[in-house]
Amino acid sequence: MGMDPRYGNPAPAALLAFGITTILICIHLADFFEMSSLILAMGAFYAGAAQVLAGIMAFLRGDTFATTTFLSYGFFWWSFVALTIMPDMDIGVSKPPSAFVGWYHFHWGVLTAALTVGSLKYHKAKTVVLGSLTVLFFLLAIAHWAESDTLTKIAGWEGICCGASSMYYGVALFLNIEHGRFILPVGGSTWDPSNTGVDVVKPSTEPQNLPVGSETC
Repeated sequence: MGMDPRYGNPAPAALLAFGITTILICIHLADFFEMSSLILAMGAFYAGAAQVLAGIMAFLRGDTFATTTFLSYGFFWWSFVALTIMPDMDIGVSKPPSAFVGWYHFHWGVLTAALTVGSLKYHKAKTVVLGSLTVLFFLLAIAHWAESDTLTKIAGWEGICCGASSMYYGVALFLNIEHGRFILPVGGSTWDPSNTGVDVVKPSTEPQNLPVGSETC
């Protein structure tokens, strides 16, 4: 099923929101700064909100992969914010033990690994983002199970690289779409919707079928 060309591509905004917020929280994990309202605000109102909205837009475009990806990580950020602030809200819930948080990250790692496999048919840049995010989740899981500050710092540095790759992919998609040609490479060798993220059909009032594989991101 092709995408509905009436809707703009939400992928650049979602990737940038994810990338910037991931870098900020991983700067904290790498032990440069303490956890603060800056990270929680970015998680709730930028990464979380932008990716949920992007997932809804991807659904309207008929893009299953982007819908699954953006909605999942949008709600991940909201769940992370909730897990951080709820124990201090006097509502009868306690802070989860470190080992349980490890399982939280582990299952997100499993989900992300599955998405990484699914991304292999698309841009190589997408696979880099999801692959590095898989490594980040599993590193965080092991760090929580082992209660290791060293592994947490390693995860932080790896996560900064992950966030940077997401920012690059978001900027590359945005520039390629706006200019209608390759400005920055995304791991595609030919000019078509599957490799560039560019809509080749101009918006109209009637839905049109685009080639299979012309995904949002």
